[in-house]
Amino acid sequence: MIVAILVLPILLFLLVAFSPRLFDQGPQWFTLESFDEALTGPLLQGLVNSLLVGVTTAVVATAVGFGVAWVLLRTDIRARPVWTATMFALLLAPSYLVALGWERLIEPAGVLDLLGVGIDGFRHLFYGPVGVVVVLAVKGVPFAYLAISSALRGLGEEFESAIRVHGGGPVAALRVVVALLSPAVWSALAIVFAESVSDFGVAATLASDAHFPVATFTLYNAVNSFPIRFPVAAAVGWLLMGLAGLVLLAQSWALRGRSYRVLGGRIRPARRHHLSLPAHVSTLAALLCLVAAGLGVPALGAVSASLIDGLGSLIGGHGLTLANYQRVFSGPALREPLLYSAELAAISATACAVLGIAVARILSRSGSRLSSRLLDLLLLTAVALPGIVFAAGYIFTYNLPLTNALGIHLYGTTTLLVMGYLATALPSTSRILLGSVGQVQESLREAGRVHGAGPMRSWFRTVLPLLARPVLAALVLTFAGTLLELPVSQLLYPPDHPPIAVGITKALANYDYGGGTAMEVTAVVLALVVVAVAWGGFHLLAPAGWRHLGRTRD
Repeated sequence: MIVAILVLPILLFLLVAFSPRLFDQGPQWFTLESFDEALTGPLLQGLVNSLLVGVTTAVVATAVGFGVAWVLLRTDIRARPVWTATMFALLLAPSYLVALGWERLIEPAGVLDLLGVGIDGFRHLFYGPVGVVVVLAVKGVPFAYLAISSALRGLGEEFESAIRVHGGGPVAALRVVVALLSPAVWSALAIVFAESVSDFGVAATLASDAHFPVATFTLYNAVNSFPIRFPVAAAVGWLLMGLAGLVLLAQSWALRGRSYRVLGGRIRPARRHHLSLPAHVSTLAALLCLVAAGLGVPALGAVSASLIDGLGSLIGGHGLTLANYQRVFSGPALREPLLYSAELAAISATACAVLGIAVARILSRSGSRLSSRLLDLLLLTAVALPGIVFAAGYIFTYNLPLTNALGIHLYGTTTLLVMGYLATALPSTSRILLGSVGQVQESLREAGRVHGAGPMRSWFRTVLPLLARPVLAALVLTFAGTLLELPVSQLLYPPDHPPIAVGITKALANYDYGGGTAMEVTAVVLALVVVAVAWGGFHLLAPAGWRHLGRTRD
């Protein structure tokens, strides 16, 4: 099943770049013409733009993420739990919703224009590479923060003390700390670069509206054109993966021949630096600007646009109204995508949690065989693949004449869309569950069997209580991510059954900005409500032993 979901579609899709004849996509059995086309004209421009945006975004996001990690872990900044929570909120926010929120606020005849705020210069600057970098950098900061903060926690104070003893100042200490954290810094650069070049949300919204082509959108255009150019799309997919490989090579080259083992038995916990009042105020202001750029401004743009009547139209009044939300709940064109996506997200989250447990159990077995190691490598590779490549692979594979001849008629069905959701969510879900599943001893199930319970009953009575929290976390994360997923939804949705992400983009493409943003706000609120109900229900209804497991005593 894992092969059908992950391996086969991607393998066949990437293979067509070299052998179009093998899949009735051209006359050549072996050719590199698809790469020639992918490296010329607009396709080359999109690849170059993606490379430049990826490098700039990686550097900016890593620098900001390093600063956030240092402030939250090494200073006495106030409200540290709140700022940590905002990092996870930024991590979960879909990039296309962040971009759309900015657009609704600053576009011509947008919210700020209706308020009489003149922003022509800023608008011209934002609609282009600067705006794309800003949105992607804000989305990349949480990745950099998580990568660097984990390493910074293990770095003791003795290194900074040694610098001060030898007469070094704050700049010298910072230089040494950055050098010692090089593996984490390079990991942050690699993660943010890969996330930026593979992002489709900003490519399909802000970058497209600004006529700034990037590689993921040129791949989408190749698949969405007539006739479909699968070999060219596959070549772009190879080049996207090649870009991700370049940064990994750069990381390996930068760290070669050096040792960064700083953890030992004599490590001294680092002390928090006291910030003076001016430093405290300026640091809080910087954190507020970051949160405003990633969450505040997009939320303000979406909510305000959803409350304005006739936004996007040059005729009629533009008063405040709740009519857009009434249309979401009463009109089928706006309501049905929301319900359809909620149903598919629930199905996908449940199936992904079940499969994730099974995969994690295979990976966590002691003395793992070659098949387990190959599965682990496959999942790690799938995490790095752009979602748009997954979607294109599914279109190609399940639209082949051979597939139809075998009686597999999945193209254009809800089943294929759910499979696409599973393919993008399963790799990360199984990695999330791996640590918890690996801690469960087999003797627990054996004890249940000894006392007369069957295989399923012993698992539910002895193992499930231990995994309840991580499984619930995987469920709600997969639900929220699938509900607002864009690239797979855009390419695989069945005719006349658009998911919420496609419904939003269609409404906005038809200049129904009020209806589209009302759908955005409603979908986000639904995701938050589901998360709150799931965790609230767990704390209220789960057995006491499940709830108290893992708690620490005061």
